[in-house]
Amino acid sequence: MVCRAILKYVLECCLSGTGHSEIKAGYVGCGSYYARTIGYPVRQPIAESSLRSRPFLESAKMKNLLLGQLGQDDFSRLEPYLKTMPFTQHSVLFEAEREIEHVYFPTTAVVSLVVTLESGDMVEAAMVGSDGVVGASAALDGRISLSLGVVQLGGDIVVCSIEGLKSAALQSPKLLSLLIRHEQTVYAQAQQSAACFASHHVQARLCRWLLRARDLAGTDTLPFTQEYLAEMLGVRRTSVTVVAHTLQSAGLIKYARGKIQIRDVEALQDGACECYGSVKRHYARLLGKPAK
Repeated sequence: MVCRAILKYVLECCLSGTGHSEIKAGYVGCGSYYARTIGYPVRQPIAESSLRSRPFLESAKMKNLLLGQLGQDDFSRLEPYLKTMPFTQHSVLFEAEREIEHVYFPTTAVVSLVVTLESGDMVEAAMVGSDGVVGASAALDGRISLSLGVVQLGGDIVVCSIEGLKSAALQSPKLLSLLIRHEQTVYAQAQQSAACFASHHVQARLCRWLLRARDLAGTDTLPFTQEYLAEMLGVRRTSVTVVAHTLQSAGLIKYARGKIQIRDVEALQDGACECYGSVKRHYARLLGKPAK
């Protein structure tokens, strides 16, 4: 069932991002982790008081791979529509099957694109951080979200209006090309996830997932519970518990109190499935630079 959901996501091109319409308390498609652990997902509104000023935008340009590839003229066209905002972990950026209103360029935050099932279970199809953008399909006229977007790791995100990005992209062949190529990388990542779910053992998948999160977060310490990891991998918590214990006993990670510390990166890479390297190569080939 999980694989069918992922394959469906792949066929729908895994384009994501929706508007900031209010999320009702009775929303049932948000995933069991959020319903049980932190309540139904709550949209984090974009308040003017929390928006960061121009100096932060200049810094953000250097921290986001796509923004950093823009020349000064192209960035100047886009800059009036950009606002930097801090997001907390587990904030919901957008819902599935809703109209898109904003585009998100993570700088220090990491976002999960999640498929939810009728049962309330959920599984991650792709992960985007400072190497990309979330919701860019809106600027290409794909106005409806095909996934739930959740902030996996809290941090700053540069928020852009849909019309602003579309206007800038129509004036800039380079920006338009970057957006299209990035959507290809997300699509490729979702394809890889489908193959990974169908073919690889939980331990190899967990190693791959932790390495990808580490690359985007830029730190060896990740604030994840075992229940959250189980949700993202689409497996039972008991499976994650067994695998985490094995990795900790081997000295690859240290787990305690909802935090995972990666202690041996090379060994974790050896234990990861081929999907970790494949996703990095996709980014390098399509965007010119892999995630860290």
